[in-house]
Amino acid sequence: MAGTDLLTDKTIKAALKAAEVGGKARKLSDGAGLVLEARPTGAGWWRLRYWRDGREGMLSLGTYPETGLRDARDKRDAARKLLAAGGDPSAARKVEKADRAMQREAQALADAGLPGPGTFEFVAREWLANIHEVKVSAGHAERTRIRLEQDAFPWIGRRLVGDIDPPELLACLRRVEARGAIETAHRVKDACGQVFRYAIATGQCKRNPAPDLRDALRPVESRNHAAIVDPKGTGELLRAVLAYQGHPVTCAALKLSALLLLRPGELRHMEWAWLDLDGALLTVPAEVMKRSKADKKDGPPHVVPLAAQAVAILRDLHPLTGHGRFVFPSLLTGERCMSENTVRGALRRMGYGNDDMTAHGFRAMARTMIAERLAIAPEVIEAQLAHAVGDALGRAYNRTQFLDQRRDMMTKWADYLDRLRAGAQVLTLPARAA
Repeated sequence: MAGTDLLTDKTIKAALKAAEVGGKARKLSDGAGLVLEARPTGAGWWRLRYWRDGREGMLSLGTYPETGLRDARDKRDAARKLLAAGGDPSAARKVEKADRAMQREAQALADAGLPGPGTFEFVAREWLANIHEVKVSAGHAERTRIRLEQDAFPWIGRRLVGDIDPPELLACLRRVEARGAIETAHRVKDACGQVFRYAIATGQCKRNPAPDLRDALRPVESRNHAAIVDPKGTGELLRAVLAYQGHPVTCAALKLSALLLLRPGELRHMEWAWLDLDGALLTVPAEVMKRSKADKKDGPPHVVPLAAQAVAILRDLHPLTGHGRFVFPSLLTGERCMSENTVRGALRRMGYGNDDMTAHGFRAMARTMIAERLAIAPEVIEAQLAHAVGDALGRAYNRTQFLDQRRDMMTKWADYLDRLRAGAQVLTLPARAA
């Protein structure tokens, strides 16, 4: 290249000595923008002067003699090639420095046993804190965190999120699948997919391998909660509940499970403050319901009309637990509500296994039999079950306009259960006209 490579080591050393003796810096050009600044300290500083888009730039290439003449020229030539290709040497240098800083930070974290920036675990924990925990309930977020910690981080947590390909993610999920936890494997895959989407959005990887595994895992076998949905079986169950010799709190929970159509968690957490026995109403706060985090925070409560039979059971229970917070307190301590296994355990002791009847099955029993035997409009039943509908206007309509209809339905349902318990023959009503 004409007009370049003008310097020699001898010339450079002489210039450095002259600058040190004279106490004045001087610049030596090697051509093509490469300059050595000889300083009075006896050190030399390589700089590259260049133009890009009509603007002058200056790039530091190191110090002499640590960066020798040949190395400086190689760096100059590489920068000029980048310029010729439309690149920016200064921007490339910043990226390079950032990469080195990230590598140092990653190594320091690795030495401390922590995930480094850009690793799957690092990105996943960032997603959990910044996105997931903000959108979902605390319990949901905790379950997601535990799944990732148990079934993803040990295998891919220290891998750079952008380096994980579909086969590697699949191998991780196969370990979960191998222990028979098929549904968990799918949930872990879904959580990982959300982490990868977050990583793409934040520029930490370019593709999400999770969708490629859609048909690679064993399908989850759909299984509804076991429930009794025929009149004869329901009558036998209600008589078994009436004859059950368990704790009075457990007996009341069993009876109200059939009457209130609540989810087991909503029933267990019921508080006396939610009840208006004179007005025959139960008002379940939004934060207790199975809803999105936003609806838990700002949504309306769920109002449950109480049939006379339900009010009677609660009045009988009040002298026993009414002094405390929970209608169904733990049998060990009144500071917590009863365990989720209490009603299930009682059903087992009554002879109903997991394939026969579950605590959640009381809702399925009511949903099926109210529709089939009492000919109640489906939208009224769905409103009482607090099932979500597709839009905010529809949700408001369900929770307000059907209160009178739901009060009538709950009374008819309680009376119908009384007849089944007594062993009366109950005929199926004709189907409602469309």
